[in-house]
Amino acid sequence: MVLNKAFRTYIVFTLQIFALFFITNTYAHANKIYTLKFASLIPADTAWMKSIQNWSEELKTKSKGRLRIKIYPGGVMGDEPDVLRKIRSRQLQGAFFTGYGIGRIYSPARVLEIPFLFHNTDESDYVRQQIMPDIEKGFREKGFELLGWPEVGFLHFFSKQPINSLKQLKTRHIWLWQGDPLGEAFAKAAGVSPVPLSIIDVYTQLSASHGSIDTVYNSPFGALAMQWHTKLKYASHVPLTNGIGGLIISQKFYKTLPLELQQLLKSTGEKISEEINQTSRRDNKKSIELLKKSGIKFMWKWTDDEKEQMLEIRNQAARELTKSGYIPEQHFTRVNNILNQYRTSNKL
Repeated sequence: MVLNKAFRTYIVFTLQIFALFFITNTYAHANKIYTLKFASLIPADTAWMKSIQNWSEELKTKSKGRLRIKIYPGGVMGDEPDVLRKIRSRQLQGAFFTGYGIGRIYSPARVLEIPFLFHNTDESDYVRQQIMPDIEKGFREKGFELLGWPEVGFLHFFSKQPINSLKQLKTRHIWLWQGDPLGEAFAKAAGVSPVPLSIIDVYTQLSASHGSIDTVYNSPFGALAMQWHTKLKYASHVPLTNGIGGLIISQKFYKTLPLELQQLLKSTGEKISEEINQTSRRDNKKSIELLKKSGIKFMWKWTDDEKEQMLEIRNQAARELTKSGYIPEQHFTRVNNILNQYRTSNKL
C-alpha cells in the first residue's frame, strides 16, 4: 500500500515536471525571434527596395515581432555568386536574385529568359504561370524555397558608341556577367567576344578612361538605378529578353520556422513580388523617357534580315545550352508548346 502510494506520487510529480517543461518550451518557441538576413543588388533608394522594406515591416507586424528581415541592399554582400555562397554557409538566409543567380540554383528556370522568345509580358506571364509549379519543385530539390517571382524587365544594350547593326555590335567591347552560361552561349552564337566581369565592377570600368568595356545590357530602370547611364550615350531600341528574378531563401532557414510563419512568409512573398512586378513594368516605361531626356539615344531598329539572323543566333544558343545540360531540351519543348498554344488561342 505504501509502495503504491509512493508510485502514484512519483507519477504525479513526473507528469507535473513534463507539463512544466512542455509549457516552458512552447512559450519559448512561440516567442522566439527569427531573423532573415536578405541581400540584393538593388540600390537602397529605389521603389523596388522600398517594397522590400514594406515587406519587412509587414512581416514584423503580422508575426508580432517574431519574424524580421535584415536587408543588405546595393550589392554590399557582393555579386550574386558571393551572396549564394553566403546563403549556403548560413551567413545569409535569402536574396533577390536575377536570372544569373537563379541559374546557379536551378538553371532550367532560365528557359523563361531566352532572348527574343516572348513578344510581350502577357506571353511571358502566361507561360510562367503554367510552368511555375515545376520551377518551385526544382528549387526545393536544390535546397531553396521560392517565395516570389519579381521580374527585372526587358533588357537592352547600352553603349558609348552607336550600334546600328550586328556587324557594329561585334566591334564593341561588350560586358558579360562573368560565369553566365546563357550569356556565353548567346555571345558564341553571335560571334561576339565579350569581356567577363562581375556586375560590381561594371560602373568602375565604364568610368575609367581606358576601361575594358564600352557596351553593357540592363533594363532601363536598372541602367538608371545603377547610374550606368551617366557613362553611356546609346541604347538598342529592340530589347533582348525579359529579365527574370526571384525572392529566394534557404530551405534550412525556412524549415526552422513554425508552420504559421512559413505560411506568412510565402503569402507575403508572393504579394510583394507581384507588387514589384507592377512597379518594374511601370518604372521601366518611365525610365526609357528619363533616359532619353538624359541624352541616351535609342537606335537600331532591325531589318527583316537582321530579325532572321537574331532568331537563328537564339536557336544556336539554345542548342548549345541543351547540349551542355544547362537547360535540358524538354524545357524548351514544353515552353514552345505552351507559347504556340497561347498564340493560336489568341490568334497572334
